[in-house]
Amino acid sequence: MGSRREKTQTLGLIGFGAFGQLAARTLAAHFDIRVCDPARAHATLPCGRSLRMTTLEDAAGCDVVVLSVPVARLRHLCGVIAPMLRRGALVLDVGSVKVLPVRVMREVLPDDVDIVGTHPLFGPQSAASGVQGHKIVVCPVRGGRHRQVAVFLRRLGLQVITDTADAHDRELAVVQGLTHLIAKVLVGLGPLPDRMTTASFDLLREAVDMVRDDPPTVLHAIEVSNPYAATVREAFFTGASELQQRLDM
Repeated sequence: MGSRREKTQTLGLIGFGAFGQLAARTLAAHFDIRVCDPARAHATLPCGRSLRMTTLEDAAGCDVVVLSVPVARLRHLCGVIAPMLRRGALVLDVGSVKVLPVRVMREVLPDDVDIVGTHPLFGPQSAASGVQGHKIVVCPVRGGRHRQVAVFLRRLGLQVITDTADAHDRELAVVQGLTHLIAKVLVGLGPLPDRMTTASFDLLREAVDMVRDDPPTVLHAIEVSNPYAATVREAFFTGASELQQRLDM
């Protein structure tokens, strides 16, 4: 994957939302990127460089195909691109949950393509100055090229965690599930104080700011598509209710 070949590999990036743009900016030096996003007329990087906008068929026919779309749209997209993928292609997703996307890709995509599930544990806000030092989860799905993917990602400066989709969703139900849940509640309370604050509150406010602008599709994936999120939410609200009862005594 990447620049290990003399000939630059083509990378079809399907979806050019906030994270798709971050991915393009990070990978532009390593691939011939072709972007497909019907909602956009142009694909321009912050440096002013324009990337090639193309058809879904052309993007799906690349050496590497990155699916940067909401988890809820993944099954439909995989069904459409399945006959367009070239034999031996590498297909990756970047969803915030992994059990559902991995199952969908395994079931729908043809047997002659390699599949790797990934979840970058960062976003456009937290990686505004670059991805170096941030974490990314890699989930092997089909074929052995997850090792090649991990090597390439480490060369980008990322900390790579290789694990199963199930293990990912169990941990992220707490890590992301609670973060987004608490952030949504705090945002709903109105503007947070910014004058008389403590160091711990400043960190809390920073965490809220990192996720407050995430689209609703991200929250839906984290809180609904993760099979373990409901149990974590129930435990959290039960604990909060018990604490409230003790304080009201």
